[in-house]
Amino acid sequence: MSNKFENSKNNDDSNDDLTCTDLLSADKVLLIPFKIPPGDHKLQYQYWLWFSRRNPGRTPQVQSYDQNLKLIGRFGSVEQFWAIYSHLVRPSELQCLSDFHLFKVGIKPMWEDEANERGGKWIVRLRKGLASRCWENLVLAMLGEQFMVGEEICGAVVSIRFQEDIISVWNKSASDQATTNRIRDTLRRVLNLPPNTILEYKTHNDSLKLKHTTQNSTRKPLESLKTMNPRLPSRIMFVPPNNRISSRGSISVDGPPRSLMDP
Repeated sequence: MSNKFENSKNNDDSNDDLTCTDLLSADKVLLIPFKIPPGDHKLQYQYWLWFSRRNPGRTPQVQSYDQNLKLIGRFGSVEQFWAIYSHLVRPSELQCLSDFHLFKVGIKPMWEDEANERGGKWIVRLRKGLASRCWENLVLAMLGEQFMVGEEICGAVVSIRFQEDIISVWNKSASDQATTNRIRDTLRRVLNLPPNTILEYKTHNDSLKLKHTTQNSTRKPLESLKTMNPRLPSRIMFVPPNNRISSRGSISVDGPPRSLMDP
């Protein structure tokens, strides 16, 4: 599958092959001369496209987000975009826990980037099978400047997950409600979403706080829970969400009970 992430080889300009460059080398990429062939239809901004995939079962502490991101290529014209896009696997065909990140050149697809740190993102959760069409519509709308919010748009991400797929649009100013509302309304139109579709806006600052909270809680040994409250049982049972509470107050478990203490 990796060969489908490569740039088209049918043009011989001096743009270097950037495939598999990682996030740590992104600043060096900006130093590479980039040319748009004469006669191409130039876009208002240049973009770079990233790919990432996490292995199931790996925790974020073990597998670094930075190390997972790989740069597929960059483009500044309509022709250069199609030369890359036409060789890519469509999102719905990707393995779970895979993501495409399309951002303006110079903006890294991470919350901490200077262009993103005061911003946020609109999130749309899609049922399986819709990601490819919605992603293409969103990308074309971004490149065609349909959002009409100037430099506010930083980029977009499509995330393939097990039960659903997620599309998000990142912008610079979370506090600018008029701009975020315009992005939301344009996103609804571009994706042709039903009127009752729920869109969620999350600031990157909130995402960072949640990340730090999660990391701190996972570092705390489970035994410390018993130290804080000696009345806790030695085996803490995990109750699946489809369990039922009977009229007697006991738990009806669908399948054998599992314990967080089991190996």
